[in-house]
Amino acid sequence: MGLLAVGYREPVVPFLVPFVVTLAVGLSLERFERGDPGPREAFLLVASAWLAVALVGTLPFVLAGNGTLADPVNALFESMSGITTTGATVIDDFAVHGRAVLMWRQVLQWLGGLGILVLAVGLLSELSMSGAQLMETETRTQDVTKLTPRIEGTARLLGGLYVGLTALMVFVLLALRAAGVAPEMDLYNAVAHALTTVATAGFSPEAESVGAFSPVVQWVVVAFMFVGATNFVVLYHLSRGDTTRLRDSEEFRVYLGVVLGAVVVVGTMLFLDGEYPLGEELLRATVFQVTSIVTTTGYATVDFDLWSAGPRHVLFLGMFVGGMAGSTTCSIKTLRWLVVGKTFRRDLFTAVHPQAIRPVRLSGRAIDEGTVRDVYTYTLVSVVIFGLLTVFVVVDAARAGVEVTEFGAMGAAASTFLNIGPAFGFAGPYGSYEPFPDSTKLVMVAMMWVGRIEIFPVLTLLTRSFWRS
Repeated sequence: MGLLAVGYREPVVPFLVPFVVTLAVGLSLERFERGDPGPREAFLLVASAWLAVALVGTLPFVLAGNGTLADPVNALFESMSGITTTGATVIDDFAVHGRAVLMWRQVLQWLGGLGILVLAVGLLSELSMSGAQLMETETRTQDVTKLTPRIEGTARLLGGLYVGLTALMVFVLLALRAAGVAPEMDLYNAVAHALTTVATAGFSPEAESVGAFSPVVQWVVVAFMFVGATNFVVLYHLSRGDTTRLRDSEEFRVYLGVVLGAVVVVGTMLFLDGEYPLGEELLRATVFQVTSIVTTTGYATVDFDLWSAGPRHVLFLGMFVGGMAGSTTCSIKTLRWLVVGKTFRRDLFTAVHPQAIRPVRLSGRAIDEGTVRDVYTYTLVSVVIFGLLTVFVVVDAARAGVEVTEFGAMGAAASTFLNIGPAFGFAGPYGSYEPFPDSTKLVMVAMMWVGRIEIFPVLTLLTRSFWRS
């Protein structure tokens, strides 16, 4: 970022300070004795690492001292939103911020997407409520942490795939510019949007988000959002020519079905509302916004907050879906909803046939009941936290004299906790979270953190048993 700041003749100090801080901390940690971390150390490491990176990421915003990001609370909100790939912003005037600072937001999100990908595959068995067992069953992989003989090799392999997809998107966007169909897509914007599309993150240096670019660019972004929300273990096997895991994946079929179903419903409503005539513009607006919300990316091409209640509520429900497990997406994720649906159907069957033994199966393989229980627990806790956060947003906004509707509060709560980005009302796709009181923003910062690392690593730290030897 320092070199970019020099190139654009912008201050370098805002980026030198975090560089020195992280270098000093890294050298200090090197002095500690190395060893294989146990479950307790892994929980602490993951939770504290995300928080520490968010705090360091705050420094360039505060030191640059421009616009709303000069405020420390706003800067922390923006940084946590970045590293958790949430995409919620407090910026209300993009023009006052330098190109290097805006790119810093993009880099934070790209690093957050890479971090959660390595976490999901490398440490999921310790940190994520039977998530690894579900992934192993669904992807037909013996051990998702060992695509290569060593965990470091697995992380490097998936990281290479992540970098490769990012580079491919940069190449495609620049090729469109060279072909004359995307003249506004310069190198800066190509890199910036590739970083946050593959990460399914959603920050953009443009005030109009992806709506600032031509329709062909928007379709390209849709494709890479969809791929970024696909299980990277499946993508790895697909890159090796093995199409069977994608073809046999129930989760992928449900993920695709949810997107297509929501597109049909929202598109039909928009057409009946007279928002768009039947044609490419209607299809593009619908496909883009549905894909952006379901994949938890949070880009926008239109202000969907101006749509009627029907399509807005469908998008709201889409916030709770998420992409596939083992991807860069957030939210509850399709795989958990698939297990919940199958279990509910099984329970209806056994209510009629109480003597029947009918295990829940994923892609033809049975899931143990402990895993089913963990999925229900995670889903229930997620819904409870969302409800409590909604109540807090409403009450705190009323205390501070900020006018927030019930639906606006629900959207903001879901969007921050589930790491979506844009919500409704003044926090809509072309709005900002800045009007919320500082107390609300600080709670949202905590919720973005909790939601990104899938709740339990943070909640575990709050238990007395964790701190007992």
